Amino acid sequence: MKKLDFLAAVCCMAAVFTAMSITFVSCKKDKTDDPKDPTDIPLVYTLTVLSSNEEMGTVTGGGSYEEGTEVTLTATPTSDGYAFVKWSDENTDNPRALTVAEDLELTAIFDYAVVDLGLPSGLKWAACNVGATKPEEYGNYYAWGETEPKTTYSWATYKWCNGSSSTLTKYCNNASYGKDSFTDDKTVLDPEDDAAAANWGGAWRMPTDEEWTELRTNCTWTWTTKNGVNGYEVKSKTNENAIFLPAADDLGYYWSSSLRTDYPFYAWDVAFGSVNVYRYDYRYFGQSVRPVL
Repeated sequence: MKKLDFLAAVCCMAAVFTAMSITFVSCKKDKTDDPKDPTDIPLVYTLTVLSSNEEMGTVTGGGSYEEGTEVTLTATPTSDGYAFVKWSDENTDNPRALTVAEDLELTAIFDYAVVDLGLPSGLKWAACNVGATKPEEYGNYYAWGETEPKTTYSWATYKWCNGSSSTLTKYCNNASYGKDSFTDDKTVLDPEDDAAAANWGGAWRMPTDEEWTELRTNCTWTWTTKNGVNGYEVKSKTNENAIFLPAADDLGYYWSSSLRTDYPFYAWDVAFGSVNVYRYDYRYFGQSVRPVL
């Protein structure tokens, strides 16, 4: 090969390689064409909200949210007889605002509604009767010392006797009225025989006769009508809070947990019409129960 031809060939190859190099550089991707950086993708968390008792209340605000989302949780009682108490993490805000930062489960705690009447003892009264869901409902009727309603109320069906007022088998401090001269000197219902404690649980219980007396002397009682039901509005003399005690057929009967010790076949209660208030009845009578806390 001639020297001139060789040089020409070398120059041609150099040109080809140069062109290839230029083409190669021109095909490189710009950094702006890269897929999105995984660290820029927002995190999504699940916020689970539950109700402690769906008959008492419902909860809204749960779902899947991006990190940093502001969410409002709301707990709503299903009736006036129930109330929101707190969230499972002890927070009591309702509605409650929070910023999503992790997977989280919260339960709204509901209970029976309670009213603070500013009584000297600090005792609080329930907003409705056992077996009711609203203040104006009568609820269930219970014989004194029994925890289940029934269709017939008499000495023959009463749990704590042998068919008559002189054959008592529990809560008797006078041998003349106990079966085979039985006595036990119990004057206040045991928790297992307390209709409020047995049906509502927790610290709920029936009021004593002394506590009914406190309610009568520290509140103003006004005969009125609530949603078509007659009864007494019982309003605190120290604050504006009040409860309503419905009266079935214009008569209200409410047990205390206290035995009438001089005649143990009686127990103390509050029985009222539009004018008078009475204080005791036969233990076998079926009456309403208004719990206290």
